[in-house]
Amino acid sequence: MTDLPRIVGMVHLPSLPGAPGFDGDRGAIRRRVRADARALADGGVDGLIVENFGDAPFHPDDVPEHVVASMTDLTGLVRREVDCRVGVNVLRNDATAAVSVAAAAGADFVRVNVHTGARVTDQGVIEGRANETLRLRDRLDADVSILADTGVKHSAPLGGASGERGVAGDGVDDLVDRGLADGVIVSGPRTGEAVETDRLEAVAERCAERGVPLYVGSGVTPETAPELLSVADGVIVGTALKRGGETTAPVEEARVRRLVDAA
Repeated sequence: MTDLPRIVGMVHLPSLPGAPGFDGDRGAIRRRVRADARALADGGVDGLIVENFGDAPFHPDDVPEHVVASMTDLTGLVRREVDCRVGVNVLRNDATAAVSVAAAAGADFVRVNVHTGARVTDQGVIEGRANETLRLRDRLDADVSILADTGVKHSAPLGGASGERGVAGDGVDDLVDRGLADGVIVSGPRTGEAVETDRLEAVAERCAERGVPLYVGSGVTPETAPELLSVADGVIVGTALKRGGETTAPVEEARVRRLVDAA
C-alpha cells in the first residue's frame, strides 16, 4: 500500500447532481472543489479526502451510478490540481464505490465509515462489507489503502457488537485482524467534536500493538493538534480549516497554515 499522509484536509463536495441540495450549477461545484483543494495544498497539508458531504440525506450503502460518475470526475480534478496524497470517502458507507473512484482517478486511499461489524445510524443499520471491499481492491489491482473508522461518529453500536465506545481497543482487532484495514480512524461523537482522551489512548495502544497507523478524525484544531499528534500518527481536519469555523464554508488557506504550523 502507498505511504499515508500525516495531516489530511477535507474537500467537502457541495450537493452533487441528483441530491436535494443541488442548485443546477455544475461549474460552481468544480470551481469550489478546485479552490478548496488548492487552499489545502498551498496551506501545507500532505493529504486530502474528497467526500460527498453535501449529499444529505445520505444513501446508507450503495450510491447511484451518477454519484460515482461525479465523484470520479471531481477526484480526478483534485488529483490533477494538487501534489499530495488524495483519498475518497463515499457517504454514508459505499466502500466499493470509494475504491472504484480511487482506482479510476488515481487516488491513494479511501475512508470506510463501517468496515466491520454493524452500527445504528440516521440512515438505519449499516453493516460492514470488508469481504467485498478487499476482494474488489484485489480484482482492480488498485494500490489503494483502506482507512477504517472504529465506532464511527453519528452512530451507535448495534447491541453488544464490538467497536462500542469505551471498550478497550474499541474494535481495532476486528478492523485489522479480520477486516485487514491498513489504518484506523477514531473520532468524537459528531462532526467537529473531539474524541475522548481515554478512548483515544486505548485505541492508540491497540493500534501500536497491531502495527497500523491511527488517525484522529474529528475535533482537530491548531490548539489540539500537537497533543493529538503525540498520540496518533495523523489527523483528518475539516471544520477548523473552514471560513468562520463553519463545516460547509470554503477552506481558508490562512487557517490551514495556522494548523500545519501548530502541528
